[in-house]
Amino acid sequence: MTVWVLGDQLTREHGPVAKRPDEPVLLIEAYAFAERLPYHPHKLTLVFSAMRHFRDELRDEGRDVHYYQVETFGDGLEAHFVDYSEDDLTIMRPAGGRTDRLRELVEKRGGSLDVVANPLFCCSSEQFDDWVDGRNVDTYRHEDFYRHMRRETGILMDDGDPVGGEWNYDEDNRETPPDDWEPPDPPAFEPDETTREVDEWVADRFDGDYDEPPYGGSWADPDPFRWPVTREQALEVLADFCRNRFTAFGPYQDAMRRESWAMSHSLLSTSLNLGLLHPAEVIDRAIDTYENGNAPLNSVEGFVRQVLGWREFMRHVYRRERDTFAEANQLAATEPLPEFFWTGETDMACLGDVIDGVRRRGYAHHIERLMVLSNFATTFGVDPRALNQWFHVAFIDAYHWVTTPNVVGMGTFASDVLSTKPYVASSNYVDRMSDYCGSCPYHKTKTIGENACPFNALYWDFLGRNEAHLRSNHRMGLIYSHWDDKDETEREAIDERAAAIRKAARRGDL
Repeated sequence: MTVWVLGDQLTREHGPVAKRPDEPVLLIEAYAFAERLPYHPHKLTLVFSAMRHFRDELRDEGRDVHYYQVETFGDGLEAHFVDYSEDDLTIMRPAGGRTDRLRELVEKRGGSLDVVANPLFCCSSEQFDDWVDGRNVDTYRHEDFYRHMRRETGILMDDGDPVGGEWNYDEDNRETPPDDWEPPDPPAFEPDETTREVDEWVADRFDGDYDEPPYGGSWADPDPFRWPVTREQALEVLADFCRNRFTAFGPYQDAMRRESWAMSHSLLSTSLNLGLLHPAEVIDRAIDTYENGNAPLNSVEGFVRQVLGWREFMRHVYRRERDTFAEANQLAATEPLPEFFWTGETDMACLGDVIDGVRRRGYAHHIERLMVLSNFATTFGVDPRALNQWFHVAFIDAYHWVTTPNVVGMGTFASDVLSTKPYVASSNYVDRMSDYCGSCPYHKTKTIGENACPFNALYWDFLGRNEAHLRSNHRMGLIYSHWDDKDETEREAIDERAAAIRKAARRGDL
């Protein structure tokens, strides 16, 4: 019997590794899988370094670890079954849910595969499915699920009611910091010998050629690698967040500033998605910080909503609807992804800075992802599959179960499975929540004419193009009343400006 651990299941505290301490462990580094797309080098360094550290920690504890560095998972299993013929493998169910391909690979080589539940989430598949069945509706609504999870777990609940009397504090969490606000520096870890070796190897191995943008694995312009690759380091990030940034997290969680890429965000997504941290322990630490008087209620509720609510919700909606998402494109968006998503070469201050951060760190916070990157792509008319693939490639914390529902289901409104309206906005939103517009060569107040902000014309053009699909949406009534105020001349000018923006983007001159 051997426990097979995937690269995003690196936990010694939960699952079969913890429950079967006498059984050996199997890990496989599969390079062909990593070469299928031009992933950000920090993403590959993160995963492979974390796997090797996990291996070494297990071995230091006296655990027998079979570690294969091969081209494919099939090659790794082939090597394993040569050494351990007809072995019985146990694996934790992948976060995305499916195991058919893994089982096929194992059984083809004479072994067997026992799939056990994945305990790295707060809500099991059975619990989520029971919740869906109990509601007897065809759509998923995050707010309903979030309240259900609060009630089920008792988190931030007081005798059946939400602590403080409100389920969420969104209205308190949309502030922008004053000009003299300076958040503490986010934690960074000096790479040890193992991480340095992986980082150098990734730079050499995965700088391949591709037939279309980004024309090779060197599209990124990475800063020195800084991310946690062990559980000990992940716990340091959690402690740093609760100690230094949690108080400001709530009010400023939607804000964007050019000189503060991390703002007061937790930076825990990589550790959670690798299995180095469990969401329950992260939530417990956040609750303790609040109850000790070291963080306000609006901050802890906003954080709990992201971890207990949104993260769990996205995982299960993807698990159930992945085939729906695969071809979803209800707004019939067909534009290719502009090449500046790979190069960062655009004069739009917000878009250029956020893309530059992705190229450097493989990271942007949730509002930058939704209201800058996805907002532009959606109003521009980018094919949702192209944007989804870019998110999957570009972000250090990206997995299919993470990006697909967020990008296809919410960011582009390609499916209405989990969103009731598109999340699109003009420059007004970006100006209200950031300091970008003051330094941008485009004019935030202009919709048409020379140097008018592209977000403005694209926003109105999006509403006009998709009127037949969106006007009946009860959440879009007020917006379309403003569209109705525009006469035919103004609408034609918006259409011309939007067309000019698309031409400029295609030729790399936006």
